[in-house]
Amino acid sequence: MNKDSNINVALIGYGYAGQYFHGPLISETEGLHLKTIVSSQIKKIKADSSDVTVVGSAEEAINDRNIDLVVLATPNETHASLAEMAIKAGKNVVVDKPFTLTLHQARHLQSLAHENQVLLSVFHNRRWDSDYLGIKEVIESGKLGRVVHFESHIDKFQPLILDRWRDKNLPGSGLWFDIGPHITDQALQLFGLPESIQANIAGLRDNAEIDDWAHVVLNYAKHKVILNCTMLSAGGVSRFTVHGTKGSVTKREADKQEDQLVAGIRPGTLDWGVDSDDLALFDANLNVTSLPSPRGDQRQYYFAIRDTLLGIRENPVPPLHAIAVMAVIDAAYSSAKTGCTVELPLTTPEKENWVSVS
Repeated sequence: MNKDSNINVALIGYGYAGQYFHGPLISETEGLHLKTIVSSQIKKIKADSSDVTVVGSAEEAINDRNIDLVVLATPNETHASLAEMAIKAGKNVVVDKPFTLTLHQARHLQSLAHENQVLLSVFHNRRWDSDYLGIKEVIESGKLGRVVHFESHIDKFQPLILDRWRDKNLPGSGLWFDIGPHITDQALQLFGLPESIQANIAGLRDNAEIDDWAHVVLNYAKHKVILNCTMLSAGGVSRFTVHGTKGSVTKREADKQEDQLVAGIRPGTLDWGVDSDDLALFDANLNVTSLPSPRGDQRQYYFAIRDTLLGIRENPVPPLHAIAVMAVIDAAYSSAKTGCTVELPLTTPEKENWVSVS
């Protein structure tokens, strides 16, 4: 692509993810031009982006020869089919998490993108959250020694079930499909692939049609990773808790970027990504030190996508990373259903190649 021209983007879907994440992040990335949005919500879109073209069908946006990058922010069960359509049309594609509903679909898209020589990436934006970046820094500094226990929570309090597809008994709905990819991807980036998975997944709210609570353990040779998400936590739980042979660290509050985006704060403004909640580092003598949280910036994902399309750097989230996440999601559901510990359903080449691209 010409480094002096903008990369034209079509955003398909303008629900929560499209409106509050992809739209603002793309718009505030120099070199990307949000040209087209596929949605029926014309008035809302024009209020947010007066110069964008609104069309009614994914096919129209995908077949527009002026579009360079297609971003899918649609219901989970549509990801595979729309991504395949875009790839076959020769478009570069970003897919919101979860990548697909099945490992077969994910592997098919990876192969298809390779055959058509287009970019395929998955929006694992939480790699650029302040809470995760802070914990990552402490682990990599060696201050904890060898990590033996890593616990990650994305918990909410929403006891009433909303009238939305995510809370209905539909393919790709449920909390583990929604939150699981975020916390799984972060864990895999820190520790690599686990040996096996143990999970308990349930619907605990009154009249729940689908899961709204998950407790998943990733088993490694010398440490445990616990991933937890729920819709019935009013507080009192840290976002991260990590124990090592030399000490521990906790991060109480979550990254603020989602709250800022929902409040209408534009990415890149003065307070963007600032996190005033310090990490607490406990040493071997039980002394506590406060460590400032680094600034989060989920724009970094789209900065990297832009630079990948310009040939400057590598895909920030290649399909194989997302396939590994999907393998954990799949194994957790299998473990919860059978009550058994489940090995990661990746092939030997996938495991070997995952290490080489990480």
